[in-house]
Amino acid sequence: MDLRPHRVRALMLATALLLAATGAPALARDHDDARRAVEAGEIRPLADVLNMVKGKLRGEVVGVKLEREAGVWMYEFRVVDEEGHLLEIHVDARSGEIGRTRVK
Repeated sequence: MDLRPHRVRALMLATALLLAATGAPALARDHDDARRAVEAGEIRPLADVLNMVKGKLRGEVVGVKLEREAGVWMYEFRVVDEEGHLLEIHVDARSGEIGRTRVK
């Protein structure tokens, strides 16, 4: 494979455009689902849950997703700890209770 810098940049751009084109509808749908769940009282807003758990999360939050696992809404926080490990921490989106944690 030819890995000249301009070819690598072109490949990266094409990949980014493809991901953006296919991921945007899913992101919009996820946002709508989250908004509806907050309005229905099924979950707490992300800011509230983050305030509840931030003292317990050792490290810097670098990402978050909202997922439904076995019918339960969970915030999945990605946290980089002091040693540089990437942790995936699941938090109940209604109660703010920290669930499973795993190293990625």
